[in-house]
Amino acid sequence: MGGFLASRIMSDVFQGVDNGIVYSLVALSLVIIWQSTNVLNFAQGAMAMFATYVGMTQVDRGLNFWLCLFISLAVGILIGGITERVLVRPLYGKPPINPIVVMVGFLSLLEFAAAAIWTSNTKNLPSPFSQIDYSYHGRTILLSPFIFFQIITALAIMAIVAIVFRYTKLGLQLRAAALAPETARLLGVRVNRMLTAGWMIATGVGTIAGVIVATSGGGSLNPTVMDTYFISGFIAAAIGGLSSPAGAVVGGLLLGLIEQFAQDYGNINIAPIAGLMVLVVVLMIRPQGLFTRTTSRRV
Repeated sequence: MGGFLASRIMSDVFQGVDNGIVYSLVALSLVIIWQSTNVLNFAQGAMAMFATYVGMTQVDRGLNFWLCLFISLAVGILIGGITERVLVRPLYGKPPINPIVVMVGFLSLLEFAAAAIWTSNTKNLPSPFSQIDYSYHGRTILLSPFIFFQIITALAIMAIVAIVFRYTKLGLQLRAAALAPETARLLGVRVNRMLTAGWMIATGVGTIAGVIVATSGGGSLNPTVMDTYFISGFIAAAIGGLSSPAGAVVGGLLLGLIEQFAQDYGNINIAPIAGLMVLVVVLMIRPQGLFTRTTSRRV
């Protein structure tokens, strides 16, 4: 059994899941915002990065890791709420390109601000668990306590989000506020609060991804650390479907596995192309994504 877990195939699976979990979290944060406000937030990665800086750099001042994590999460949620109220709310009902342009500009602003405050130098952060891989009879298994923490945390967040959106009154109100705001208001839903809540939840999820990236073995914190993960998360969300939290999870894991196997059996330059090829194929077959259902409307 130990030999199988240390095999080349299983090593690729573990590495693919390790990366795919982060892609899934970023994709999930994008899906939450899309479901609750019908806006694509191109600054999602930068917002997570900034919140991670604010909280996790407090480790240098002697604060406990978990307290720093809580600070990052709180700051991320706050940034999400303020962003929706100040930058996004005036854009509702405007052409779809308007919020895209604004959020791309906000992305640049956050990265420049982070570089000005904390410099562009890469900062290594402590990990809450050991990142030394397990071994079995002298053979290394590419799993560590930190990877288990990462997977369990991500799965717990995904399960909570899925339950909230599918089975709770809050989730129903969030979806109603995005799809039919005027009808939702007539039914007593406080639409403005729901729109803000959607952004706060999404940014909180994205911040968890940011902390995981910044504290992982191959990760470190710098102003552009989330750019690549945002692109992969966006591809994962498109593969799974922007209206499906489950699709975001599956899309992220699928993309992580595809990239890892392409890198191992091909070369490191093939991995991003392989992910894009999968996206193209999926969009050709199901433009709405693998897990988004098409619905017909009567006029």
